[in-house]
Amino acid sequence: MWLWRFIGLKLEVNKPKRVVLKLSGESLKGDQEFGLDSDILKTIATEIKKVSKINAQVSIVAGGGNFWRGAEFEKRGMDRSTADYAGMLATIMNALALQDELEKNQIEVRTQSALNLPSVAEAYIRRRAIRHLEKGRLVLFAGGTGNPFMSTDTAAALRAVEINADILIMAKNGVDGMYDSDPNKNKSAKKISEITHHEALSKRLEALDSTALTLCMDNALPIVIFDLFKPDNLLNVISGQKVGTKIYKPKKT
Repeated sequence: MWLWRFIGLKLEVNKPKRVVLKLSGESLKGDQEFGLDSDILKTIATEIKKVSKINAQVSIVAGGGNFWRGAEFEKRGMDRSTADYAGMLATIMNALALQDELEKNQIEVRTQSALNLPSVAEAYIRRRAIRHLEKGRLVLFAGGTGNPFMSTDTAAALRAVEINADILIMAKNGVDGMYDSDPNKNKSAKKISEITHHEALSKRLEALDSTALTLCMDNALPIVIFDLFKPDNLLNVISGQKVGTKIYKPKKT
């Protein structure tokens, strides 16, 4: 059994205890055009294993873009709902791959799906998910929200709010935070260290979709956007250190 324990680390007062980590499907394919990169899975498992050194409860939502992009198939004439349901199945494939790699690292995992697939995953039940976390298990949330027209960013925000998470962590591959413009297209793009939900919405910054951002804003849920693949970054974020970009709701004065 994988237990989240103190191992010689002094925890900060403002350190989040319960977190939801959002992984994009694109990040799971590595340099490939399609599918899963085994080295990427190993790296993710290694970084998550480090978090076992601190008193945290971690759950993960994975996208499915490495296997399926519903919007692209809609453009080709496929019914949008059908395309989105196919995308939900892709997220389940990713969750099972992550589960396998995490268990190889002696991390106890439970996968819960918003779609009813009892042969491969538990049904998503909020109270059961919270109980798993309290018992020191990592929970993988698969199947998106279970509804079409909703992104996995929105699924991550929804699950974070539902399980009373302290923070939503958005892992980006090769991007260490939010910028005022696309850093891949604009070499002069400036990194933003902190910004409010409202400012991020009004400036239409493309870090996550507006539905997810609005849900977090309405529930005062902070978000951190960071580069997962920089060693120790995940541990540092969960330990309360300043990493990447923080999106927050300012306190009323």
